[in-house]
Amino acid sequence: MRGLLRHIGPGFLLAGAAIGVSHLVQATRAGADYGVVLIFAILIACLTKYPFMEFGSRYASATGKNLIDGYRTLGPGYLKVFALITISTMFIIQAAVTIVSAGLAEYLFEFGWSNFTWSLLLLIFCILILLIGKYKKLDFLMKIVISFLTVCTLFSVVVAAFQIDFSSISFNKSPELWTLSGVGFVIALMGWMPIPIDASVWHSIWIQEKAYQTHHQTNLKEAGFDFNLGYISATLLGILFFMMGLFLMNNSNISFASGSVAFSGQLIEMYTQTLGEWSRVLIAFIAFVTMFSTTLTVTDAFPRVMSKLIQSGKQSRKEQKTYQLFIIVIPVVALGILYTLKSTFTVLVDFAAGLSFLASPVLAWFNLKLMTNKNNKIMISSGYLLFSKVCLFFLVCFGLGYIVYEVFNYLG
Repeated sequence: MRGLLRHIGPGFLLAGAAIGVSHLVQATRAGADYGVVLIFAILIACLTKYPFMEFGSRYASATGKNLIDGYRTLGPGYLKVFALITISTMFIIQAAVTIVSAGLAEYLFEFGWSNFTWSLLLLIFCILILLIGKYKKLDFLMKIVISFLTVCTLFSVVVAAFQIDFSSISFNKSPELWTLSGVGFVIALMGWMPIPIDASVWHSIWIQEKAYQTHHQTNLKEAGFDFNLGYISATLLGILFFMMGLFLMNNSNISFASGSVAFSGQLIEMYTQTLGEWSRVLIAFIAFVTMFSTTLTVTDAFPRVMSKLIQSGKQSRKEQKTYQLFIIVIPVVALGILYTLKSTFTVLVDFAAGLSFLASPVLAWFNLKLMTNKNNKIMISSGYLLFSKVCLFFLVCFGLGYIVYEVFNYLG
């Protein structure tokens, strides 16, 4: 067990990237607005994405390469599709997670600084951590953050459970679940819970970086343990945030805000009203740490992806230079988007979310094709392969459902 624990790290980074708006806002809102029934949507989403996320870990441990290297072996078309998805979304995603983190920092610390100022400061802080501390410090910090976040969230949910009347909780609170907007929410919840499948590429790169730092290539058992620890943590926290909404907000008649920061503020206020003033700082800090972990890991992930897309092969000085370039360029462009496109920013976020959602079944198929490629000689049991194909079928259905929803929504 000690040997396994020594090699954990990339799984915690995956959890840090996963635990963001999908958990803090969408999972909480699912419990608040729709009742117990949507816990099944969260569990199905996490289950159907599991094999394709796990393939990143399995491929990296078996070959010593990352999934981008794998896509390159499948042909230039696969690599171009992945590059297009990444470039189309990375600036907007970086801006989105940063501004939510900044809004929560503004709520928590009350220094009177603007949202943009907080965004700038948080990105500078993230960049300094990554450039000075590099992967080693990121690895260490995320182990602390995810462990702390899990314990604090679990504690908060347990305390809340003793304060509520369980008979007031609805199995299916709202008939709106079966309307167009309700179905759209469920599709979005499942699409982003616990994380889009492109993060499997990030995870494979972090495994590669961990091996480079420790001079030890993780085997399948070590990589599998690390992945499961991170993925289960992300799933557990999704359930805990769902329970937050279920316990504290489900039986209220409050109209919840649509914005991430405003909704988080309502969650904090309702905790304070239910548990007492002492809980305000704790819940606000949990919300901030949730989003900061996402901001930090995203700030690291996209530059690593770009460096692997541009520079193939083993780690080199050129690759490090490319990483250092993009770790500055991506946040600067994200800040530019936040500063100049305030009025249309939500449209950009919707575009990035939609593209990422539709990319999930495509990248799931890429990962499955890569793992079943005879040249890789990676062993997969027939039962697990069948399970993966069933999961891919569900992801395709989710994608088609999203397209149908968008068409009907557009037609009014």
